[in-house]
Amino acid sequence: MSMRKSVRGQSMFEVVLALFIITMIIVAVVILSTNSIANSLFSRSKTQASRYSQEAVEWLRNERETNSEDFVVATNTPVYCLSTNPPDFSNTGACSSNEVITGTFFKREVTFTTSDVFFFFIINATVVTSWTDPKGYHEAIAVTEFSDIRE
Repeated sequence: MSMRKSVRGQSMFEVVLALFIITMIIVAVVILSTNSIANSLFSRSKTQASRYSQEAVEWLRNERETNSEDFVVATNTPVYCLSTNPPDFSNTGACSSNEVITGTFFKREVTFTTSDVFFFFIINATVVTSWTDPKGYHEAIAVTEFSDIRE
């Protein structure tokens, strides 16, 4: 008579190991999906912020071309919060925590500095559109220079 036993079914160890492997695969897929969604949302926000910064630069160019005297006077104030869309020079100073572009979560500010380069008066405008998300503070910056067309 043989002492062999017939082995049927799975041992408890094999079942636990299989469940562990399946769980790790599911966790990895969830983590990858979450990171992908977060990166997609960040990219969308960065693109939108860049668009708002560029929009402000184009508005500044138009203001300079159509109202050059008023534009130069406006640049005497170093910072404006451009929370309206389209922007305007009505809100002087940095944006407060609740001053965002209407209908968004973005803050947009323009900072003016002036310099003389080879006897030409140059106005430097730096537009910063910023936002905060779970990953922290982010900003999109557009910089441009204007010469004084009155000269």
